[in-house]
Amino acid sequence: MNTWTGILDIVNCVLFLISWPVIFITAFSTSDGTAPYRIATFFYAIAWIGISLNIWALVQSKKHCISLVGSVLGIIGNVLFVLTATIAFLPAALVLIVAAVFIMLQKPANNTTAQNINVQVTENITEDPKKQDK
Repeated sequence: MNTWTGILDIVNCVLFLISWPVIFITAFSTSDGTAPYRIATFFYAIAWIGISLNIWALVQSKKHCISLVGSVLGIIGNVLFVLTATIAFLPAALVLIVAAVFIMLQKPANNTTAQNINVQVTENITEDPKKQDK
């Protein structure tokens, strides 16, 4: 799941970078006044798909104790585009690049090793205090 989310983040990054040139070319090359709006709606739909997929990956990563950084950055990058596509398409693309890198790493979260150590320590403690000191 995280691999597909990382791939979609890379695709969204490229789409966000070409969104404004595509919209402007469409606006100037067609006589249909609604064409730029339809193209913009496509880019917004892709961003919403990215948000939902990153939320799903966040839940799955939390369940499997994988680092959440990539999914959180993916959500932030897509939300940046949805909220302020007029001024934040470049920052959204940069955040999505970083998100894709972190998602592709898929390393366990730092607190899972501490939890495993605590389990091992508590399993080694015996009921008899005299045996515990030796």
